[in-house]
Amino acid sequence: MADLSSRNPDWWRQAVIYQVYPRSFADADGDGLGDLRGITRRLGHLATLGVDALWLSPFYPSELADGGYDVADHRDVDPRLGTLDDFDALVAEAHRLGLKVVVDLVPNHTSHLHPWFQEALRAGPGSAARERYVFRRGRGTHGELPPSDWQSVFGGSAWHRVPDGEWYLHLFAAEQPDLNWENEEVRADFRTTLRFWSDRGVDGFRVDVAHGLAKDLTEPLRDLGDIGAAGETALLRVPPGDHPHWDRDEVHEIYRDWRKVFDAYRPPRSAVAEAWVPGPRRALYARPDELGQAFNFEYLQAPWDAARLRRVITEELATARAAGAAATWVLSNHDVVRHASRLVLPPGTDPEAWLLSGGHAPAIDTAAGLRRARAATLLMLALPGSSYLYQGEELGLPEVADLPAEVLQDPIWEQTGHVRKGRDGCRVPLPWTTGGPSYGFGPGGAWLPQPTSFAAYAVEAQSGVAGSTLELYRTALRLRRKLLGGEELEWTPGCPERVLDFRRGEGWRCVTNLGTEAVAVPPGEVLLSSAPLPGDGGLPPDTTVWLA
Repeated sequence: MADLSSRNPDWWRQAVIYQVYPRSFADADGDGLGDLRGITRRLGHLATLGVDALWLSPFYPSELADGGYDVADHRDVDPRLGTLDDFDALVAEAHRLGLKVVVDLVPNHTSHLHPWFQEALRAGPGSAARERYVFRRGRGTHGELPPSDWQSVFGGSAWHRVPDGEWYLHLFAAEQPDLNWENEEVRADFRTTLRFWSDRGVDGFRVDVAHGLAKDLTEPLRDLGDIGAAGETALLRVPPGDHPHWDRDEVHEIYRDWRKVFDAYRPPRSAVAEAWVPGPRRALYARPDELGQAFNFEYLQAPWDAARLRRVITEELATARAAGAAATWVLSNHDVVRHASRLVLPPGTDPEAWLLSGGHAPAIDTAAGLRRARAATLLMLALPGSSYLYQGEELGLPEVADLPAEVLQDPIWEQTGHVRKGRDGCRVPLPWTTGGPSYGFGPGGAWLPQPTSFAAYAVEAQSGVAGSTLELYRTALRLRRKLLGGEELEWTPGCPERVLDFRRGEGWRCVTNLGTEAVAVPPGEVLLSSAPLPGDGGLPPDTTVWLA
């Protein structure tokens, strides 16, 4: 059995980490918003599931202009979610159950309500307080034009003008002013933040927008022209490391400094970068003297296609190996359409347009989506490296695509002029029971409406039920821990074109049929399959089997 205990400083290399979006996991006080005490009460679910760690999305003070990623204090708990004592109790209970705790760190920006930013507004142009952020004079005769043409990820200009005429940078919502990482006070404050949470027992950090901290602030600021606002396309159209505000070479100096903080603890604190950059560049963030891991979004974005997935898997393993890092795999998170829906969208479908249609254009087959999601999960869990699960995927939850406009909370909806619906559909609160005002989420309602179909997906409806998605996850995670070996795989030669077939060491073989016709199950003992196998020895389409 793999050693994933705290005795092993490399526990994270092949761990399964479960992402908790606190406001949607469990509500203890009945106000409709998930909270820390609610999470603590439900930690037994994660222990029974068999994950190794939980990753907490932001729980810090926030006005929720961006779902908690607009942080007003990086070293406190939002009063609606609890207190620091509640946080300490959560960590203690998690550790008692054998679970590690990873917290989200948001270093690119603060909330506009952060004391630093409020001080900057009062202090005025040229002040030391404004040097912590990116303030600039505007262009045009009277400074009425933004300092550059940089665009917000959420739509529109990345610059907002304040009453005294200066503009500040916000690569996300206007309520999220970007910090100036050339400022030593900013750097020192985040070192303090890393120590603050590490001293409270946190085992690791997920670094939000890890590729965005360093900016080229040389005057005059460079315009992007037709390169675009963000993403891989923009990065591929400028020299590597030279985009004015994404994935700049200087960002790595910051993480080498952080690594000194992480390594001062025993065991060293782990970290993983959220860096939406091409693979070879992403690997730089995962070097042992930096963060150690970086999310592999190519895998999440890959279609249900054997050739494409094999290429992505092969490239990620080679990239991670070259960096001395562990590979990472993820199918869903708080920012994307849940994979039980996404994987059955017809090729070429724009997920944004599908969400805007309320999930009706095109209509999808939810049963087929669940079947494919289950197969994708067993495939992912068999891969070398660490797997990140998103809350509710163990229940097979689909995307809630038909949320009405009047309940939407994501700032993307308003900032894009209702062109993009946003990410609320994957953040609908979890169903724990088959009835009640919020299907067991809490004694009151839920901050986003849950569809009646959630009753059938509830933990109560699936627990102990043979063949349920929840029991599939429990069995898979239990087996995975027993089967884990080295961080290598060997592709099986000569397998059918639409099949992925590989071995992990001597005792574990994973076969996934991504085609439309059944194929023969290779010889061996069937350990687990994502769907029932017929008696004729065939492996049906959209099915994964583990063999010994």
